[in-house]
Amino acid sequence: MKKNTSLLLLSFISGVIFGQSTFIHVDQFGYYADAVKVAVLSDPVSGFNASESYAAPATLEVIDSYSGQAVFSASPQLWNGGGVDTYSGDRGWQFDFSNLTTPGEYYLNDPVNNIQSHKFTINANPYLEVLKVAAKMFYYNRCNMEKVAPFAHPNWTDGTNFDHPLQDYNCRYIFSPNNAALEKDLSGGWFDAGDYNKYVTFTYSVIHDMLFTYQENPALFADNWNIPESGNGLPDLLDELKWELDWLKKMCNPDGSVHLKMGSQNYSENTSSPPSANTDQRFYGPTCTSASAAIASVFSQAAFVFGNIPGQESYAAELEAIAMEAYEYVLLYFNSNSLETECDNGSIVAGDADWSVETQTRALLSASVYLFALTDNPVYQQFLLNHAFSQEPLSTQFWGPYTLALEDALLFYAYLPNANNGLANSIIQSFTTAVNNNYNNFFGLNNLTLYRDFIPEWSYHWGSNNPKAQYGNLNYLAAKYNIADDSLNQRLKAEALLHAFHGVNPLGLVYLSNMYGYGAEKSINEIYHTWFNNGTVYDHALNSQHGPAPGYVTGGPNQYFSIPSISPPANQPITKSYLDWNTGWPENSWEISEPAIYYQSAYIRLLSQIIGRGGYTDQPNGVTVLEKDEHRFLLYPNPAPGYFVIRGEACDYAIQIINSVGQVVKQLPQVGVDQIIDISSLGAGTYQVRIENRSNRRLSFQTIIIK
Repeated sequence: MKKNTSLLLLSFISGVIFGQSTFIHVDQFGYYADAVKVAVLSDPVSGFNASESYAAPATLEVIDSYSGQAVFSASPQLWNGGGVDTYSGDRGWQFDFSNLTTPGEYYLNDPVNNIQSHKFTINANPYLEVLKVAAKMFYYNRCNMEKVAPFAHPNWTDGTNFDHPLQDYNCRYIFSPNNAALEKDLSGGWFDAGDYNKYVTFTYSVIHDMLFTYQENPALFADNWNIPESGNGLPDLLDELKWELDWLKKMCNPDGSVHLKMGSQNYSENTSSPPSANTDQRFYGPTCTSASAAIASVFSQAAFVFGNIPGQESYAAELEAIAMEAYEYVLLYFNSNSLETECDNGSIVAGDADWSVETQTRALLSASVYLFALTDNPVYQQFLLNHAFSQEPLSTQFWGPYTLALEDALLFYAYLPNANNGLANSIIQSFTTAVNNNYNNFFGLNNLTLYRDFIPEWSYHWGSNNPKAQYGNLNYLAAKYNIADDSLNQRLKAEALLHAFHGVNPLGLVYLSNMYGYGAEKSINEIYHTWFNNGTVYDHALNSQHGPAPGYVTGGPNQYFSIPSISPPANQPITKSYLDWNTGWPENSWEISEPAIYYQSAYIRLLSQIIGRGGYTDQPNGVTVLEKDEHRFLLYPNPAPGYFVIRGEACDYAIQIINSVGQVVKQLPQVGVDQIIDISSLGAGTYQVRIENRSNRRLSFQTIIIK
């Protein structure tokens, strides 16, 4: 194992790193003033740090980091009677300091053992800069674009890439490499993960997540996030999506067939850092029904979103037309029971981009939802009626993190004004049953693990940070649709999962790369990414010249890591099955530390949900930060039959009703207590209600569903 890895492992198993205790775990970015704030104190029992021990003091203090004064103190509470958390191998305590609401910078202090936590803030918006940095990952992962100031930090500038002969601008077919007549311009798009390849099917969950990220909190995204398209009048999140969508368009053929992926033919090719240094030939692969199904789904939802933005109508129409062609193409194979499942034979190396029949069917179902919303054509609804009940979640009542793209689509369909009542009710009832039964403890905050971040043991596999974020998003879906009347607890579960990304985990590690400049004091130092590879100037955030670019979400703990001689991550308690290193074969660090656009989009969606619940906006003139007032208003009935009543403590507040694509559809500049709000003129669907208390400038965003 290389020198940097050994040094880092030593820092893990010492008692202290960077002057802070590894036994006190906080969200290193911070907390909202009125949030539930629970730190975890750990005493390792098993795992790589089992030789260490810790006993919590009777009283723990919160120290103002500027004045050095204690501003709060309380007793840590022993977790589970002193039992060992089997996930982490730790016993421990939980320390609730929710009553501290004063904005500032703080750390926790153990006066008996003389150790402190990492610093954190309490303020009105502790995560907005983190969101921007995480979203910037997609810019750094753009293929065929130079990275230049002011958009790129000087540490991560680079010339354009993969523009050499027989690369992306004149890419050849892998099975006919000498046929110049088959050359295609396949420039654009994002590098998928740690390699430089690009895959159509792998974008399916990414684009759906990013579109819903925008739809659920449109006011959060402005046109000033410092990418080349900033200032063009379109929110930068959608500009970033267009970079990928425009590449996907090039992968499509006029008949609706779609090429599956493109990249290198050997593992030894195009492995140089930075990306501009690569000159080896690139190839595109065959068409496949799975790729057409993916395009039908993501392009139809994108058409719905862009079609509701002024100036984007023609772009939306183009996406819709391509989606319909792809849908019809794959439907022929579906109806003849001949969907293609073995198109990718590995001639283009790295990930297998094939899909099973079930996955392709789910993509067709989600495509049917959005095409029905776009066209009102009963053919698409009939496909849903014929096949939705044969697929998870409706076939099993299992609503989980692995089919969220379809679950999102089904719930979206259920509240369309022209939805079939029987199917709509079945969807809502199925989700309600899953949430109420909660057989796997997916929904709502619980105390089953010391770190308050429970997800099922079987989700800690390769890329576990993806389902971990999606469990949070699943809880927000339940809160959004007011399922089981437990939205507060569901949001608390999502927040606890976010805190796990930010340091409330047994490693005390922020699972984003190189975040030292953004508030983290212990974040990912190394990622398995060809640009930021082992031995390059980008290798390690602290020990190399530049380190990796900030904000990349890594795969996460993987209890099934394949090299048992490297421990950690092997032979560890589940949530300690991680090592911060990026060495390639034969150490296979990619099973642990490789980032991917799908991990990134799931995390960004979760983070934006939590920011969005505070009602924050990021406007072109700067950040508008209003103190959130989330739970002081009641909207009922919800779902609403054409009206709702708004009840709250304020006697003078203004409201706006915002549709799913961010348009203000109704505005009341001054409203009093217990007012009946007429919404009979609005169509069925899900809306956000922005409530501003005019007397104290506090702000709330709540969701209302119109039948």
